[in-house]
Amino acid sequence: MRIPAEDEALRAPVRRFLAEALQGMPPALRARSWMGFDAGFSRALAQQGWLCLTLPARYGGGGRSAFARFVLSEELLAAGAPVSAHWIADRQTAPLILRYGSEAQRERFLPAIARGELFVAIGMSEPDTGSDLAGVRTRALRTDTGWVLRGRKIWTTNAHRSQLMCALVRTSGTPEDRHKGLSQVLVDLSLPGITVRPLLDITGDRHFCEVLFDDVALPADALVGAEGAGWEQVTAELAFERSGPERLLSSMVLVDTWLAHLRTQPAVDGAALAVLGRMASRTAVLRAMSLSIAAQLQRGEQPALAAAFVKDLGTEFEQAVPGWVAQALDHDSATAPPALLQTLAYLTQIEPSFSLRGGTRQILRGIIARGLGMR
Repeated sequence: MRIPAEDEALRAPVRRFLAEALQGMPPALRARSWMGFDAGFSRALAQQGWLCLTLPARYGGGGRSAFARFVLSEELLAAGAPVSAHWIADRQTAPLILRYGSEAQRERFLPAIARGELFVAIGMSEPDTGSDLAGVRTRALRTDTGWVLRGRKIWTTNAHRSQLMCALVRTSGTPEDRHKGLSQVLVDLSLPGITVRPLLDITGDRHFCEVLFDDVALPADALVGAEGAGWEQVTAELAFERSGPERLLSSMVLVDTWLAHLRTQPAVDGAALAVLGRMASRTAVLRAMSLSIAAQLQRGEQPALAAAFVKDLGTEFEQAVPGWVAQALDHDSATAPPALLQTLAYLTQIEPSFSLRGGTRQILRGIIARGLGMR
């Protein structure tokens, strides 16, 4: 699969922009990449017209193909750009609203996302359900004026920095009904009754949050799409979340920093060459898989099963990279620069989370088994 020439042409200006924007940023900071929050950087991207590339122009988007967004994502992630502020809204919520939302919702939210003014958190996981989204217990009860929201979400990225949450909730039935009775609602995070508690991770960062809803009054138009269609909608949304380059490039700043170090050495030993070969071969295959899903999304398909494959295999790879680099450095750790060791230390700490965000490995493999008719 080849990226069309008009979309590949986007790569050069993006690289020039990033070279200037990220100048002097240390690799240990760039390694945070799509967990790195910088609202100013996101707005600078918006000024270039690079947020919501695939949205129609009438909603502030670029009207470009899924391939253009793939190119942009690759460059941002490979460089370690701090994209967390806009990432979820651009990748998931905007396409969701475009497809399922009302015209009023499109006009209200999509241009603000495209300008880098509206940041969105995703309310999926819950303390008692984790990645098992069919077991959601947070409930929105219909009232004369709209909805009352009660419940709790956890591992909600950037809820303390976002203005809006797109939440999967139960509008009818019980958790035992599984996929039935689920809906999606848009929640203004400034409303009374909402408590956001940032969670400290092992690296000292605060990007995950617990969010509590205590009788939060939502307007009637908070509902996205049809009531009870939440499972179908969130499955389509997860195809965007699980298939992109972020599922294989989370450790790429470390790889580049290690390569820069190797280029300063008089010779590269066989162990390092073997690791490099392993990385290159797996990256090529995973990139081809991710690109094939971009092609399916471009055709308007919903490749949820294929996206689960990419997410599972991609996170397995990016989790392995820090260990491979550490093993190779055992042979020359005395000459390794501090910047390389600091980047390695950060990714060694955070890599266990790679297979949790976007759905745990166990849940994904259950989805894959079901899709293959094995359960």
